[in-house]
Amino acid sequence: MSKSAVFGYELLLDLYECKPGVCDDLTLCYNFLDEIVGFLGMEKQAPPSIFRSDATRFPDKAGLSGWVPLIESSIVIHTLTPKDFITVDIYCCRAFDRKKAEEFCRRYFTPKKVQAQFVERGLNYYQEAAGSAKELAHK
Repeated sequence: MSKSAVFGYELLLDLYECKPGVCDDLTLCYNFLDEIVGFLGMEKQAPPSIFRSDATRFPDKAGLSGWVPLIESSIVIHTLTPKDFITVDIYCCRAFDRKKAEEFCRRYFTPKKVQAQFVERGLNYYQEAAGSAKELAHK
């Protein structure tokens, strides 16, 4: 039995003990979001957006949050300056090279440790879509 197609693929990366300073570098993190899209052969819908958290109100959450919307979905980054910790979520509605994505993150942020999780999204999406189309055809 062949494996059915899935709707999308999500790579979740946790980067520990990143190079000091990168978690608070607005330009670096913006450029990361801007450049990873082309590096992975994806297509932007709009330029990246990135924001600095309120370190006074939320000192344990000091850092940056940003995302770039893709035709194929999105790439999101969150940094936590106090721990030199970064999370990156790459969600795409077509297959992409996970190792290439992880290596890009390693080069940008030089973490001492990376944990990766990979999720297939919409496991029944195409089955449900086919069922809906059949129902419409019979009406």
